[in-house]
Amino acid sequence: MTPNPEADNLNLNSPSKSHALTEWVKEVALLTRPDTVVWCDGSEAERDRLTKEAVAAGILIPLNQKKRPGCYLHRSNPNDVARTEQLTFVCTDTREEAGPTNNWADPKETYAKLRGWLEGSMRGRTMYVVPYVMGPAESPFSKVGVEVTDSIYVVLNMRIMTRMGAIAIAQLGAGNDFNRGIHCTLDLNPERRLICHFPKDNMIISVGSGYGGNALLSKKCFALRIASALGRDEGWLAEHMLILGLTSPEGETTYIAAAFPSACGKTNLAMLTPPASLKGWKVFTVGDDIAWIRVGPDGGLWAVNPENGYFGVAPGTSAKSNLNAMKMVEHDTIFTNVAMTPDGDVWWEGMDAPPPDGLLDWQGHAWSKTSGNKAAHPNSRFTTPMRNNPAWSPHSDDPSGVPISAIIFGGRRASTVPLVLESTDWTHGVFMGATMGSETTAAASGAVGVLRRDPMAMLPFCGYNIGDYFAHWLKMRGAIKKPPRIFMVNWFRKDAAGNFIWPGFGENLRVLKWMLDRIHGRVGGRETPVGIAPNDADLDLKGLDLTPAAVREALAVRPEEWTAELESTAKFFEEIGPTLPKDLKERREKILATLNAGPSEGRIAAGR
Repeated sequence: MTPNPEADNLNLNSPSKSHALTEWVKEVALLTRPDTVVWCDGSEAERDRLTKEAVAAGILIPLNQKKRPGCYLHRSNPNDVARTEQLTFVCTDTREEAGPTNNWADPKETYAKLRGWLEGSMRGRTMYVVPYVMGPAESPFSKVGVEVTDSIYVVLNMRIMTRMGAIAIAQLGAGNDFNRGIHCTLDLNPERRLICHFPKDNMIISVGSGYGGNALLSKKCFALRIASALGRDEGWLAEHMLILGLTSPEGETTYIAAAFPSACGKTNLAMLTPPASLKGWKVFTVGDDIAWIRVGPDGGLWAVNPENGYFGVAPGTSAKSNLNAMKMVEHDTIFTNVAMTPDGDVWWEGMDAPPPDGLLDWQGHAWSKTSGNKAAHPNSRFTTPMRNNPAWSPHSDDPSGVPISAIIFGGRRASTVPLVLESTDWTHGVFMGATMGSETTAAASGAVGVLRRDPMAMLPFCGYNIGDYFAHWLKMRGAIKKPPRIFMVNWFRKDAAGNFIWPGFGENLRVLKWMLDRIHGRVGGRETPVGIAPNDADLDLKGLDLTPAAVREALAVRPEEWTAELESTAKFFEEIGPTLPKDLKERREKILATLNAGPSEGRIAAGR
């Protein structure tokens, strides 16, 4: 975008000392031609005013304020209900920089196309300028972003999801280092919908969608796609990971980061409620979705959650699966595309309560059990402040972050991958993350239930060539003096009858406990060709109704299944092409050779 002399005639009333920010906002306003420009300050008064405006416009529907004070429902356009990966592009100078797993577009051509769509696009509308901080204020981890948008729904969600307003203006000061994000809903026409990332320019432009992941530019767009490229250049990692703290009955606290594809139990694990049989354990949520990870002064990995709220999947969330989530959405929450009860409450499938008569579905239509469709959209959401979470960790606001002792990779697999495996070294751990797979869910548009490789749960979110991303992970080992242990988990393995073997939810703490015992040298394991698994007696299963045969099945490593898995991995590696690190190829060949050599399992000591 080039400066326009008419900008001097535009009264923006900019509160910022940053000349670069003020001039950029002028350029966007002159291009889009809004009737009004509003700089958001993040205050309570502003929230109240914008909420009233959104209700008056029918954008938000007030829920029963006695049952759910401060809660509202939003219904999105039926053609705009999920991230649209096929319309998401990484715009780098060459196709090779974006790599084989990203959609690539030429920056110059894309800028020209988007400029044509944006020209005059906000006439008759208000353009909101949303400055925000990702990460704790004044933290060396944190970054400033600014999103301009024509959506009041986006503004209210950004206020929950980020540290938004005056705090960001103050942190930016007179500087010019901020992520630039332009968002315009246009007419919500899928034929004019694009989400484009320009890593070289630290720029995001999203048009034609009002849905969360496409419109809340702080989230996947900045915190992962752009930030992953920044991390590569600056020597850190931006990851699709939860961060949780585990405190033992003895008072020992350990922090873990874990990567799971969307809708695979990530939020449930981040807010896990310990089972009654494991008294004295406490779980604290630092973050449920994104981690920015750096090497700390002690040579270990330290992580912050760059977000300030949760944008969680509603269906399947219940008192059984995630009691803390159910408690935190009782107040001050925006629900998107859930069903509404006659008395103004919310309902979704998997809530552990039968649907009441007179339910309105996510599109506002009368619904009954015979309707033949879901009452709540499978990807319906809640947006809620992280301090609403009863398990919220005050360390979420710690500028230094928290020390990471373990990294977990996990996916939704019906077979092959056992309940838990520990890597034998850093390269093996990177191999585990690089080759993890999961059955697709409703969090992204497209077919459901298809197995796809989702390396580090970053397939849709890595902002550069995935082979170079793996190389960056491997390179990080040289800077880490105290590397965390790396594990792989699979809560979703099924038996011959198609039933889940492991009970999951709060019982997953038993697996985490084994990991902590491994980290602190208190328990051994069973060495297999694909990693270290618990011995049958290593897991704390007291109070759990699970037969010894079921435990063995959950932990089973079958050579024939893993041989097929590694053949599939080879095909995936071929798709990545020449940027795939040699170390990962060699590790695959080494594991395959061990499998072909025959039985080699054995017990290992607690210290290993």
